[in-house]
Amino acid sequence: MPSFSSPEPYILWLTGAGVLIALVAWLPLALKRLPLSLPIICMAIGAGIFLLPAISLRPMPLAFPAITERLTELVVIIALMGAGLKLDRIFSWRRWRVTWRLLAITMPLSIAAITLIGGWGLGLSWTAALLLGAALAPTDPVLASDVQVGPPRSGEEDEVRFGLTSEAGLNDGLAFPFVNLAIALALAAATGEPWARDWLLHDVLWEVGVGLIGGFAIGKLFGWLTFHVPAESKLAQTGDGLIAIAATFVSYGVTEILDCYGFLAVFITALTLRRSHRDHEFQREMHDITEQVERIAMMVVLILFGGALVSGLLSPLRWQDVLAAVAIILLVRPIAGLIGLAGFAADRMEKLTLAFFGIRGVGSFYYLAYALNHADFAEAERLWAIVGLVALLSILLHGLTVTPVMRSIDRQQGRDPDGPDASPAAEAATGAEIKE
Repeated sequence: MPSFSSPEPYILWLTGAGVLIALVAWLPLALKRLPLSLPIICMAIGAGIFLLPAISLRPMPLAFPAITERLTELVVIIALMGAGLKLDRIFSWRRWRVTWRLLAITMPLSIAAITLIGGWGLGLSWTAALLLGAALAPTDPVLASDVQVGPPRSGEEDEVRFGLTSEAGLNDGLAFPFVNLAIALALAAATGEPWARDWLLHDVLWEVGVGLIGGFAIGKLFGWLTFHVPAESKLAQTGDGLIAIAATFVSYGVTEILDCYGFLAVFITALTLRRSHRDHEFQREMHDITEQVERIAMMVVLILFGGALVSGLLSPLRWQDVLAAVAIILLVRPIAGLIGLAGFAADRMEKLTLAFFGIRGVGSFYYLAYALNHADFAEAERLWAIVGLVALLSILLHGLTVTPVMRSIDRQQGRDPDGPDASPAAEAATGAEIKE
């Protein structure tokens, strides 16, 4: 009889990685018609793993602050590149009207409302309440893939999908000034130093402005290297979509070195790279590899999140926090969304969907981890519990409703939700959009 010894940890990690990659490839197809989402499955897997008696690790974010910040940061920047590469719609103030409404009206209203809930309703300090508002206001680019547009030139770019994709791409960068404002106020309270001038000139004007310019310049550079240098040396000739990952890291790294908003820069880089040769088939290659890497990284984060949930992440919650989390999901975002879309030329179903699917998740984790690593907030454990609960509710509620809602919108607009691609009419519309 052969004797079996306990496997080495390396072998267990290798096996687990193989299972994870297989799930990345298979689960989206298996869940396509079901009222479930990949994030729900990942959380459940994580909860199951970390409930095993043999697993002693407790992946609590406050126990691993640097890892939490960097891992969530990595997932977000890859998701931002993927979101930018997806968009077929040519950039213009008129064509992107839904985006500007969601950014200029809905997001500030959400930040203000959540801040008031945190300060008056939950008794948090106003700096902690502001941090909560800034962390929970942006639509997450990572977990919102089910409500985003399809791959380049797929024709899956109705107003709802476009609005949520473009909003998720830009609002992560534009929420950062409010995160930095909370940090500046917390530091000022401890040191007594003035903060307003530095925050306005550096955290708002410099970091937003240079992020936009830097992202555009790097996107132009990669666009030229990929599509427009002599044929024998252009990067598109490699057929390797990893170029998009390279552009992501270079854009984020260079702009962070310049001390500006790398999230904003990465999305602008993606838009610029997409624009450099909109109808080239290599755009699909870059998108596909970015999506695969993003999905693997997202699953790792959500498995750890599931582990944190069963390890006591939500234990600091009070009953007021639960009510506040429900209100943020069911009232704040939908009402702020509908206010932002008032007068916008779309039917009622589209407006309700845009307002409802403000998904919260990995981006919120990053903002909170970043702020707590740069300033002291007395309510850190409670803040993590509230953000964790909001993300959990968002993943469950939006994950269970996204499939039937988006399939209904597809049928309403003449697309076959069970088909591999968009309808011919949508494909033709996308082609016309690209040619303009």
